[in-house]
Amino acid sequence: RMFGGESFFVNTFRAPNQGGDVSFAAPLPGDVVTEHVGDGQGELFAQSGSFLVAGEGVEIDTKFGGARSFLGGEGLFLLRLSGDGPVWLSSYGAIEEREVGAGKTFTVDTGHVVAFRDVEWDVRRVGGLKSTLCSGEGLVPDFTGPGTVWLQTRSPDAFVAWMAGKLPARG
Repeated sequence: RMFGGESFFVNTFRAPNQGGDVSFAAPLPGDVVTEHVGDGQGELFAQSGSFLVAGEGVEIDTKFGGARSFLGGEGLFLLRLSGDGPVWLSSYGAIEEREVGAGKTFTVDTGHVVAFRDVEWDVRRVGGLKSTLCSGEGLVPDFTGPGTVWLQTRSPDAFVAWMAGKLPARG
């Protein structure tokens, strides 16, 4: 923002007067879904690694944070998406949409969160303090409805841990 009025984290693409095309691809194999903000839809909170692209009318708050948005070792930093327009989200594996009923609470591992809308949420510790402080594990978000949570069926961190166990040891 300091030099050109642009966000440090988001690129802007504009077609020339005669039109044009631009393509986007997710960094990991999985689903891509389109959601909408505006038109009566509430703002959308997305895990930064799941955000792919948004239409011109969407405002992206990369400054949104606080203690709740640092959800453990998975490095979940949330983006607040508001305004009016389409948003494309990607995942590692399939994306499952979970409706959380009024007054119901849904708990999920942070590595599976893609996005959420209209839910109250908080982060709590499960397990011992040592495991939480040393590894980031042991923190889980609780989502209380009514609202929607989008999940990815696979965890990139779990895949990395599995691959690390398959690599030959350095001798």
